[in-house]
Amino acid sequence: MKYLALLLFLISSLHTYSQTSENANGEAPIIFIYDASGSMWGAMDGKTKMEIAKEVLNSSVDRLGKDQKVGLVAYGHRKKGDCKDVEFLVPSSNTSKTTISRALSGIKPIGMTPLAYSATLVIDQLRNSKEKATIILVTDGIESCNGNICDVVKAAQAEGIDFKLHIVGFGLKEGEKDQLMCAAKAGNGNYYDAANAEGLSEVLDEAVEQKVDSPEGNVKIFAVKNGKPIDAYISAYDVIAKRKPINGRTYKDTVSVYLPPSTYTIEVKPLEGSDVTALTIEGVQSFDDKVVFKEISFDGGKVGIKTTNNGADWDCMVKIVDANGKTAAALRSYNAPKEAEVNPGTYKVTIQALAMEGMQTYAEIENVVVKPGQTTPVSYEFDSGNFNIFTKVGSENIDTVVTIYEKTSGTSVGGGRTYSKGASFLLNPGTYSVKVAPLGNYKDRATQKFEFELKKGETVDKSVNF
Repeated sequence: MKYLALLLFLISSLHTYSQTSENANGEAPIIFIYDASGSMWGAMDGKTKMEIAKEVLNSSVDRLGKDQKVGLVAYGHRKKGDCKDVEFLVPSSNTSKTTISRALSGIKPIGMTPLAYSATLVIDQLRNSKEKATIILVTDGIESCNGNICDVVKAAQAEGIDFKLHIVGFGLKEGEKDQLMCAAKAGNGNYYDAANAEGLSEVLDEAVEQKVDSPEGNVKIFAVKNGKPIDAYISAYDVIAKRKPINGRTYKDTVSVYLPPSTYTIEVKPLEGSDVTALTIEGVQSFDDKVVFKEISFDGGKVGIKTTNNGADWDCMVKIVDANGKTAAALRSYNAPKEAEVNPGTYKVTIQALAMEGMQTYAEIENVVVKPGQTTPVSYEFDSGNFNIFTKVGSENIDTVVTIYEKTSGTSVGGGRTYSKGASFLLNPGTYSVKVAPLGNYKDRATQKFEFELKKGETVDKSVNF
């Protein structure tokens, strides 16, 4: 019994020690690699990039949890032209935000951009400490020391070193990002573009949320246009928990994000390669036990529009309206068939005939389904007839005001002046009442009224004598 009690005590002690050790370790550290190369003196938004980066990095660190461990590595801050100028300013065991702020304040950019060497030193530390970490590299330039950070990261991942690498390109140009994007992908992280201070703040906040000990991505999104991958920005809105949106970017590849199990509305905004607007996908469910894949096609579908009057092409104003009441496309037919490209979806098409009067000059066609890469035909036929009126005193043509009403409803549908040559009106078939009031020298003469019926394709001539 004495030995059994001792054994139980030892097991209990080991369990308590294990729990204490685990709690002490907490979340894996975030290690920032900060660009202090000479180019950080460059101006942006009225400040140097160095000032912007320091302010934004401090703000991002301030928003981290109080027990989050944060380390800081800088390169290019001590010696000009030295490709080995990389220093651990704050160890990864640090939890003091003030320490990070103080270290940042003392950095003066002067040197090179040894991206591969910086990553190597941080990875070496993780190899020696057997610790996992999230590494976030912020750089405004490309490698300047003949290294290849993508090769470094691939080798480390193949070795089994546990880390996630995010890279933030601050003010980089097209053509400068390939190696960095390769490294981020190899490091199971993301590459982020930041064009200004606001963009840097936004992407840093996203990066610190995607940590090495965060759950693996359970929603994968791939955006294409005409069969080719395109760059698109993803925002996922939780319609149940109403948490802040979770964002990502495809960079012409598949983006993987972790969405806590719920139902989401996902907005996908193309950043290139499409002349159509963002697509919204509703009712996307995420799960912890399976991965959801969505391929988003920005192949715009077309609506083929043909508007006619009595069988002949007719001039009309056309709008294509989405389910939210927003106009996706608008055009004028100008007496010829037309096409409009819109996102795939279901639309309402509205058609307003021009140069025609009556009660049937406007039409709405509901539930027009547009599919990617296909043309959906929409046609509408208007009917009309001609009404000509001549106003006289004796044999003299006189000027009058003509007002035309649809007889049943009493709605005014058209009108105008005859001047001294008569007037013509293109009207829908129907029964009309007309009021004619003289002007000029004959304005004191009584207004005349009459009715007439107009049929499709018919011409009605009316002469009114005062």
